[in-house]
Amino acid sequence: MKKNFLFIFLFTLLTFISSAQQDTDFYSHPDWAKNASIYEVNIRQYTPQGTFKAFEKSLPRLKEMGVDILWIMPIYPIGLVNRKGSLGSYYAVKDYQKVNPEFGTFDDFKELVDKAHSMGFKVILDWVARHSAPDNYLTKQHPEWYMHDSVTGKIIPPVPDWSDVAGFNYDNKALWNYQIESMKFWLKKADVDGFRCDVAMMVPLDFWKQVRIQLDSVKKVFMLAEAEGPEFNRNGFDMTYGWELLNLMNSTAKGEKHAADFEIYFKKSDSLYNKNDYHMYFTSNHDENSWNGSEYERMDGAVKCFDVMCFTLPGMPLVYSGQESAISNRLKFFDKDSIAWKDYPLQSFYKTLLALKKNAPELWNGNAGGDLQVLKTGNKDVLAFARNKDGKQIVIVLNLSKNEQKINISSNLLKGEYKNAFSSTSAALNGLYNSSLKPWAYCILVKQ
Repeated sequence: MKKNFLFIFLFTLLTFISSAQQDTDFYSHPDWAKNASIYEVNIRQYTPQGTFKAFEKSLPRLKEMGVDILWIMPIYPIGLVNRKGSLGSYYAVKDYQKVNPEFGTFDDFKELVDKAHSMGFKVILDWVARHSAPDNYLTKQHPEWYMHDSVTGKIIPPVPDWSDVAGFNYDNKALWNYQIESMKFWLKKADVDGFRCDVAMMVPLDFWKQVRIQLDSVKKVFMLAEAEGPEFNRNGFDMTYGWELLNLMNSTAKGEKHAADFEIYFKKSDSLYNKNDYHMYFTSNHDENSWNGSEYERMDGAVKCFDVMCFTLPGMPLVYSGQESAISNRLKFFDKDSIAWKDYPLQSFYKTLLALKKNAPELWNGNAGGDLQVLKTGNKDVLAFARNKDGKQIVIVLNLSKNEQKINISSNLLKGEYKNAFSSTSAALNGLYNSSLKPWAYCILVKQ
């Protein structure tokens, strides 16, 4: 009896260890993601032509700026039925295995991906799994894959206001197979490196888990969920959205929140997520810009301060198309509205942050990066924190207000020679940092 018990115990233990190891291997990130940043590409609005070939000309500039991952918004043909605006929504997909002719041909897209890869970029494609266009051929061939009104029997959208799309019914597992095979199509035929998954929180977690298993059997992919919550990091995704931080930044710009609220957020995040769970932090993206206002509309003079925060917290920073030119208008979503590029006034600003993110292990993503330690400032409007990794350290000080603030920080961490990342000036610190910061100003100190 004792021998049988011992055998069962050892077998269970080994099974648990093996399962844990499989989970660890399964959810390990691609190595290239450990110090990467992400850039969202809006093909329609990026150039007057709105084509892959026209955007391709910007690759050298983006490479020089320091971009790693190109997230390309949906490139599929757009439905005509119930279309909104003159061009429709990128997210009303008429065919999951074809290219929107307004953007170019499939070969044009493949050439863009190949060119990006040759320059060292990774490319992830926006995927729309929750719904299709009402005139997608699937609505005729497989109406059972869709949601239907219980009274009329008509196919309906997943949300009433989304009148230009038809909602999928994920109770039908044949739909799962179609979606997965269509995603594999883009891995095999265009060699993309992963997907950003639209409204991932409205699709079953078990589906995403199967997606990851199947896609990783083709190539190791990077998966971004338009969702927030540790359950998505556990079920197929490398990275989730940092909406809570964005909302906190927006509220702080209005004077409603202060430094202590960020400390609360950091502690909450640490309690919910593992260190190796990636978060995407941003001051803008296509949804925020078009529907909630540009970062300047929401944050006014605080934009650069919060960009610095996004680039230095444990997480992956996002830059949206046009941010390097400080565009302050809302880009139209359903119509042509080309970005006014001007002279790229923030190109150098983002280049500095992207280089720091890339080259400073303290700021790398997940387990590859350093721990965050909040420094006491004694000032409700000043947030200061350090990132430490293998004896290296970066200290970030942010004025979270529209008034000039005196900075007085005392910490054993503040010892040694430090260089300002933006001004290149140096200072020797002996446990004290005394200075002042203008409204919404910031300081990044890199230990030498």
